[in-house]
Amino acid sequence: MLFVSFRRTFLARPHRRPTTGKQYSTAVPEAFLQPLPSHPGITTLSLNRPQAKNAISIRLLKELTECLDAVRFDNSTRVLILQSSTPGSFCAGADLAERRTMSQTQVSKFLVDLRSALSKLESLPVPTIAAMDGPALGGGLELALACDLRVAGHNVTKLGLPETKLGIIPGAGGTQRATRLLGLSKAKDLIFTGRALSAQQALEWGLVDYVSDEGATATDRALQLAQEISANAPLALRSAKQAISRALELSLEPGLDFERAAYEPLLKTRDRDEALAAFKEKRKPVFKGE
Repeated sequence: MLFVSFRRTFLARPHRRPTTGKQYSTAVPEAFLQPLPSHPGITTLSLNRPQAKNAISIRLLKELTECLDAVRFDNSTRVLILQSSTPGSFCAGADLAERRTMSQTQVSKFLVDLRSALSKLESLPVPTIAAMDGPALGGGLELALACDLRVAGHNVTKLGLPETKLGIIPGAGGTQRATRLLGLSKAKDLIFTGRALSAQQALEWGLVDYVSDEGATATDRALQLAQEISANAPLALRSAKQAISRALELSLEPGLDFERAAYEPLLKTRDRDEALAAFKEKRKPVFKGE
């Protein structure tokens, strides 16, 4: 399968760190970026704490944020897939074992940093896809909710926001993003009960957009979706994401004005000329993001 060969490829290579000028230790990263040479324009952001089911630690959060900062200014990335580096997992939420060792001040800072990271993920200029091949609970699901699209593996059974079972509420955007995605009633149902949905239930609820076929992974399906997206004009994708993201904030007329403002600059791009030429010549356009 395509995914198997891809996984072998990126695990066989040194994990790429975002270039920030800082010096890092040789320790295995807890979050890392990997462009896919076989699929130009598609980059994966992998969570890499398999022993803790990718629970979000202080270090993972820091490295995740650095990766997001790198993607924001990387014009070669057209689509980002957020995934786990190990099969059968995604993210089990915050690292509660680490949390028990933290002071209240440290907890407060962690929550502020987590909120900031998810906002950075949500506001990335490129389309983002969460590939959930295992449980996505609490902060893990909140991470997925900050992506543009969500894909669940066929056999995934634990997708939810169980915080009320732990005496708290979702604290990294879950109450807000779930409500915007699902509507008031379903968001209340999900959060009040703390229930975990299966992949198929999540699809029926609208919590995920796709479920992989039996025998395939969420990353397989996410990669297929990313290929469909990345074939389109990069500048148009960025403008479309910007306009769509503002739709819920604006009434119709200001929204139409914003859409027009996002549309106009695209008329003068080389990609627009290439699209028209390709249409006339009955061939696929070759977009360069120019």
